[in-house]
Amino acid sequence: MWRESKCEREREKMANKQISQMGLPKSIANVFAARNVFTAKALSLMELRVQNEHLAGHLPTHMKGLDEALCGGIPFGVLTELVGPAGIGKTQFCLKLSLLASLPAIYGGLDGHVMYIDVESKFSSRRLIEIGVKSFPEIFQRKEMAQEMAGRIHVLQPASLSEFTESLQQIKVSLLQNQVKLLVIDSMAALVTGEFEHGAPRQNTLGWHVSFIKSLAEFSRIPVVVTNQVRSQSRDETCHYFFQVQSWNETIEDRTRHDSHLVAALGINWAHAVTIRLVLEAKSGQRFIKVAKSPISPPLAFPFNITSSGILLLSDDGIELTGPDINAIHCQGHNDIINFGGESLQ
Repeated sequence: MWRESKCEREREKMANKQISQMGLPKSIANVFAARNVFTAKALSLMELRVQNEHLAGHLPTHMKGLDEALCGGIPFGVLTELVGPAGIGKTQFCLKLSLLASLPAIYGGLDGHVMYIDVESKFSSRRLIEIGVKSFPEIFQRKEMAQEMAGRIHVLQPASLSEFTESLQQIKVSLLQNQVKLLVIDSMAALVTGEFEHGAPRQNTLGWHVSFIKSLAEFSRIPVVVTNQVRSQSRDETCHYFFQVQSWNETIEDRTRHDSHLVAALGINWAHAVTIRLVLEAKSGQRFIKVAKSPISPPLAFPFNITSSGILLLSDDGIELTGPDINAIHCQGHNDIINFGGESLQ
């Protein structure tokens, strides 16, 4: 009886421990405080709610097979990663998601604003409108509606990791005001290109940002989509990204050799922080979207093309993957320039 009472007192003591006493970064502690989470008990209850609501909300991609595999689309409250070589279609994917999040609810959208962090200056408002006109002509052929939808997507272009940190602080304020329904970071790897050492990012550079971005997703209950690049893991190209070592006069044999050593950038800690990993790759000239990591879907690959209306699956029946094919990243025979309306896009 005495032991049970003592244990209960210890549990109560731990449950009432203040968040401010846990040694968390001040910015993350402030996020908890803004959500009225001040004690370990409240944090535990919040984590339980997040776990229970994991499948409660999704942003449909309007790609039937992929949405079915993900039980509805891009999930709320977690990090979804798009990884693949340059020009494969990651930004095209992000542009379409941004439109879908900004659409009125009657059209299946989230009827909200989007924060789009455009690190490599790939965002194209012209392409965004084109996707909208082709996908939702009843909205985007009306000039005032097209302008309203485009005006809901707010683009930030940080030139450094410190500016990116400032952007996150700005986004936090918008999230707390319940304005933002989607956060896109395109791309995270480009922000830390100068922070790589021996082929892997310095974890002390990424650690704070990983925690902060995850907290934004979890406690604001919005989908967060982050693009990632690939790098070569070959013995003589360890510290380079794949797209950086390509040259116009490389032979097909050279590209195939590099292809067998492609891995996602940003390292192991980042990979663990990601709940959904979608790999965009190419084999023998055909592009694929691959569900490489998901708690709810087996590994599947869907062939796709990029059209004027965005990414289009060629089949809604996913190809089941096993063994090395699940984590391998291929880049064989795809054209890295996408032309629509006279623009070169990624």
